[in-house]
Amino acid sequence: MKKIIITLGTIVALTNVVYAGGKKVAPVEAEVLPVPAVINPIPIYLGIGVIASAVSKECPCGNDVRQKDMTYGAILRAGWDFNKYIGIEGRVLRANIEKDFSTTTHYGLYLKPQYHFIDSMNVYGLLGYGKTKVEGCGFNNGTLSKNGFSYGAGFEYDLSSDTSAGQYARDFDGQGNQEKGWGLWADYQNLFQNEGIFKVKTNIFSVGITYDF
Repeated sequence: MKKIIITLGTIVALTNVVYAGGKKVAPVEAEVLPVPAVINPIPIYLGIGVIASAVSKECPCGNDVRQKDMTYGAILRAGWDFNKYIGIEGRVLRANIEKDFSTTTHYGLYLKPQYHFIDSMNVYGLLGYGKTKVEGCGFNNGTLSKNGFSYGAGFEYDLSSDTSAGQYARDFDGQGNQEKGWGLWADYQNLFQNEGIFKVKTNIFSVGITYDF
């Protein structure tokens, strides 16, 4: 009988030691990390901007004198990025504000090689084919129109910051100006180089905003 009483007393004593102070140890739970949402943007962008068209031509008076005209207008651009190195872009522009003698209209389709220096900026080239019409630069102030090669170069800067919202489905999205959201661009284009009877030269400088879908 004494052995039974001693055994029960030992069990009670041990129980009191385990629960001493009324504290209970909570089970350890594994941390659940949130799964980032997948961002799968359409690789299309649209842009609108303003342009300055620098036109020059030989003066009919001769003596190697060139007449110059700086005209202003607007540009629309739309493109598709195949990957982080190459894309394709279409452009439409017209410059007819504050003209002295010229109005420039251009439609073109360009191959767009590009390179990203940092996640928020990329530089690009433009190599393509277009139709350019400069009114006021032909014979007797007529129209000079030409289809052919055109080129240019520029840079884009990304203004958006939506990478924290999830993980992009494609590797190159979120780099340069290929992150979903707004961006800025500035570039240069050569449209005419010594064309027509008066050796017309036309260069376009443009700046604007884009939206990447």
